[in-house]
Amino acid sequence: MASKLLLEYFVQHTYFLLDAVFYVSKTSTETCLHKRDRDHENLLHRWKEILGSEWFQNTFSRNHDDSFHLGILREALLRAVHDIDAKFSEEASRNNFHSGSTAAIVLVVDDKILVANVGDSKAILCSKNFQSPKEAKDLLLKLYRQKEHDGSVSVCKAASSHGLTHFVVKGLTSDHHPDRDDERNRVEKAGGQVQNWGGVPRINGQLAITRAIGDLPFKKYGVISAPEVTDWQPLTANDSYLVLASDGVFEKMSLQDICDLLWEVHNYSNMRSDCAHSSYSLADLIVNNALKKGSMDNLSAIVIPLESVSKLS
Repeated sequence: MASKLLLEYFVQHTYFLLDAVFYVSKTSTETCLHKRDRDHENLLHRWKEILGSEWFQNTFSRNHDDSFHLGILREALLRAVHDIDAKFSEEASRNNFHSGSTAAIVLVVDDKILVANVGDSKAILCSKNFQSPKEAKDLLLKLYRQKEHDGSVSVCKAASSHGLTHFVVKGLTSDHHPDRDDERNRVEKAGGQVQNWGGVPRINGQLAITRAIGDLPFKKYGVISAPEVTDWQPLTANDSYLVLASDGVFEKMSLQDICDLLWEVHNYSNMRSDCAHSSYSLADLIVNNALKKGSMDNLSAIVIPLESVSKLS
């Protein structure tokens, strides 16, 4: 439900925020946007029309800096997540559901990204790193040590280590677990207890995350749905892939493992057919690799090639 509602609520809040700003500004302009035609079918079209209109460009280029629209989008995202939690919680209360969901969300606008997360789903960035000869040699040694451990190293891995570039990972989110000081403090102030169960810190010995969409029984113990949001940050020419994934993917794979896997495909998919993984998407590749390594948790992943995004923009 949460993922299906996100785009709809996000677009609605973006529209309403813009409409509110226009309403405030209309006294100083000869033309104003009248409140009409707000049916659902026209929302997305109207939003694009507003943002691209000459009136919008002329009015707000005088009154706001270049980051004005980024502030609108950030606020719309926060409001959308709030409404999703309210809708989810309403359904859960009506049907006596006790489940919940995590979230990882990335907005990509004007070669900038904004990242928001709820719970322990993660977002990472895989970027090209130009290696020195020593670094390339160290990587090759690492791969052959892995061969001794796993029993084999793919041709793709051996080939990729010959180059002087590689993907390095940058984590874009911080997990919301009860052992994080700020999260623990909020839970304990609300009357919850953080207990270790099976070696995992849990709220009242049960829930292992401190922020969630849903999870109604724990809301009174300090569990919140408000996402932790990074500020807008610029992308660089070396940034190649954005990856969003649930915690099950990382049960058996490190953040760098994800980027290593994508590097194999990125670097040699056009050179060797056995490296192309043509029958799977990049997200399938990550999920299947996590399964192969023995992950037992829920698995989902989204991979965004940033080169394709830059071409669209």
